[in-house]
Amino acid sequence: KEERIVVLETENAVLHLKLAEYQGLAGRSTNEVLQLYAAHGQQMKFQNSVVTQLHGAIKKRLKQDLKSLHSFALELSKDFQRQSKTCLYQVLAAVQGTQLQNEAMQMFQIKAFDLEQSLQEVTERYEKEKQKRKALHNSLIELRGNIRVHCRIRPLLPFDDAAGHSPDRQRNFSEKVAHAADDETVVVKCSRPGHASVNKTFQFERVYNDLESQDAVFADVAPLLTSLLDGYNVCIMAYGQTGSGKTYTMLGPQLEGNLAFSIEEESELGIIPRATQEVFRLISEKPPGSYWVEVSVVEVYNNEIFDLLAKDSCGKVFGIKRDVVTTREGKSDVPLLTHETVENASEFLHLVNKGLQLRVTHPTLVHAHSSRSHLVVTLTITTVVFGDNFGTLWEDEQTSQRLNKEASFTFPQKMRDSKSTSSSRASSPVQLEATEKMKQVKTRLQLVDLAGSECVGMSGVTGAALRETSFINRSLSALADVLGAIAEQRAHVPYRNSKLTHLLQDSVGGDAKLLVMLCISPGQKYLTESMQSLGFGTRARQVQRGQVKKKSFPVPSKGK
Repeated sequence: KEERIVVLETENAVLHLKLAEYQGLAGRSTNEVLQLYAAHGQQMKFQNSVVTQLHGAIKKRLKQDLKSLHSFALELSKDFQRQSKTCLYQVLAAVQGTQLQNEAMQMFQIKAFDLEQSLQEVTERYEKEKQKRKALHNSLIELRGNIRVHCRIRPLLPFDDAAGHSPDRQRNFSEKVAHAADDETVVVKCSRPGHASVNKTFQFERVYNDLESQDAVFADVAPLLTSLLDGYNVCIMAYGQTGSGKTYTMLGPQLEGNLAFSIEEESELGIIPRATQEVFRLISEKPPGSYWVEVSVVEVYNNEIFDLLAKDSCGKVFGIKRDVVTTREGKSDVPLLTHETVENASEFLHLVNKGLQLRVTHPTLVHAHSSRSHLVVTLTITTVVFGDNFGTLWEDEQTSQRLNKEASFTFPQKMRDSKSTSSSRASSPVQLEATEKMKQVKTRLQLVDLAGSECVGMSGVTGAALRETSFINRSLSALADVLGAIAEQRAHVPYRNSKLTHLLQDSVGGDAKLLVMLCISPGQKYLTESMQSLGFGTRARQVQRGQVKKKSFPVPSKGK
């Protein structure tokens, strides 16, 4: 117990010490609070004095502002009265001027009525002159030939050197043996060992030398596009051996199958993008809504047609095999083929880019990126006309009859919507009758980059590539057979011998306009293929309406 008492007394002493310490702290805190309270009282007195001063200053300033505002309001009222009097005088003057203008307007209306009558007469004369222009243009095209042949000679390129030969042999192979003598003549130097050289000449509607630009080539192609809007099918195809510049002529410079180009490269564009730009330019000059354009891209690979714009369920583009059939009207058609509506050249190039990414290519000894299929880009131009004006839209009687047979009375969805909308808005039987008489006429522009004909021994292909070469040469032979049958005016033209010719049936022969762009390589190495291409072009020139000589077309020789 005593020990416990000692412990407790010790703890009591400690607690007394702490109590004394806390009492000291409490005393200091009380002093600080008193000091803060005194400071707060001084601050409040200072704020009250400041507020009193500010209140007096503001009250004084407000009295001054009210006095100024009152004087300004008086001046403004006086100025408003002066302006009101001025405006009243101006209104009276304007009323008098309006009366004079009404009298002048009546005179102008009389003059406008006279001008409208004159404009109507001028418009009628313009329409007649436009129809004459169309007739003369198509007559000019027909005089030049519904099938025209141009020839383009590419420059010598580094891969023209024959690898694996002696320097003398290599120099002979890279020798330039074909050149343009003038704008219509190609001269080919033919030589055999032990024989004197012989120059052979070939005549075409136009010959381009190795220095002429893409602009010069398209300048001679553009007139055909006018015939397209005049109601004729048009086909432009590039024919020649592998590596002769067909794809460059038709598409222009490519980077991994992409048609994207910069402003500096625009001058290098080929026929396909330029033709599209020209078509949309011509359409822009026509009444809005009277034309619309659809595009399809297919390749003919191993005598099978593949739709390069078809999409799977996920929206991914991939080639789907299609078939070509002949309709009851005798026209070629590809059921289920994808047709995309485009409104400008940029949208068109975007779709062609997608198709080019799927096109089959294979390296050969002749060309590192040899196309193994025929590329066919089709622009379908749909023209909307009224029934009463259908005969006057095409002055030529034969053309009018042909288009009347081809005129379709079925409209795409957007035209049906437009038609139903316009019908619902029509307020008179005349408007309803005019709407019901709307017809549509379809014409096609087919732009074809043919696969190159090639000699198996020179290209060095084997296996699947050899099979591709066989199908390529067969289809080109079928094309030669078709043109030969047209030249000889046979009753039967063998369009169905190949999927290529069947697909191009509506644009080869008849009233269609066909331009064959022969592309040849100038080197001695390609002499045999160049001669075959030139022979093909020579026979194709003789396919004219009326008088033709019966000549057979050259076909790829055996072993090719």
